Amino acid sequence: MARMAFERLDVYRLAEKLSDSIWDLVEDWNSFARDTVGKQLVRAADSIGANIAEGMGRGTPKDNCRFIQISRGSLYEAVHFLRRAFHRKLLNQSQTSELQPIVTELGPRLNAYLSAVSRRFRRNVTPAQRKKLTILSSNLKPQTSNFK
Repeated sequence: MARMAFERLDVYRLAEKLSDSIWDLVEDWNSFARDTVGKQLVRAADSIGANIAEGMGRGTPKDNCRFIQISRGSLYEAVHFLRRAFHRKLLNQSQTSELQPIVTELGPRLNAYLSAVSRRFRRNVTPAQRKKLTILSSNLKPQTSNFK
């Protein structure tokens, strides 16, 4: 099968790495932990890459931007559940140390990808639309998270 364009994106491959790492950890949890925190954590992590892929497939930069924003929301959701998992002793220090660099890198990468796609979109918008986009993109400061 030919590679799709989204599969060549570093941000997508990083999202895959996070998702697969989380899957490997949750798979070993007891059924209660898996059914409560685990399933939601896996869904949130899987959604990061899924929304990158879907946004690219939508065909317009405006639609792509919307899906990148949803992807970023899914990252934040995953961080929430990682924090819950750590505090509930479902993840140990070693496991969080393995995931932390991926999470820390993924947020700014998503923001950079959104900024790049937004620039393409801004070339084809009216001045009023451009002003609104400028306000939205001013909220794209890199963020790091510590889920411990």
